[in-house]
Amino acid sequence: MDFLVNTLKPFIDKNYRTLKNKQNTFIAGSSMGGLISMYAVLKYPKVFGGAGIFSPAFWVAPEIFDDIKAKGSHVNSKIYFYCGGQERETMQSDMVKAFEELREVSRSPMITCVRPDGKHTESAWKQEFPLFYLWLMER
Repeated sequence: MDFLVNTLKPFIDKNYRTLKNKQNTFIAGSSMGGLISMYAVLKYPKVFGGAGIFSPAFWVAPEIFDDIKAKGSHVNSKIYFYCGGQERETMQSDMVKAFEELREVSRSPMITCVRPDGKHTESAWKQEFPLFYLWLMER
């Protein structure tokens, strides 16, 4: 995450026409990328204005829940949580737990979406991404 924020983003902002502010800086990922995207808004709340947390692999790093409690009050970003009903047994409960714990300490606009037939696949995330993006762009 340090590389993305301190090296890659400054390079992109310097070499391309971007809107550099928080309101126009977003991160999204699926599975491990969903976990990393959650971590990103917690570690860099002044950088990321929104995050797409798709089928997050929270079981890989359960410490994320400690981070939510410790750092979540600093987060003010639009956050879209998604998972499918046909995923890992604890996927939905872990995602809802993260949502609820963050909601307790943050005023961030957030939404959760569980698609009953959704699976842990790229095709499921591909279908969900446009819905995330449209929700993110609502002002």
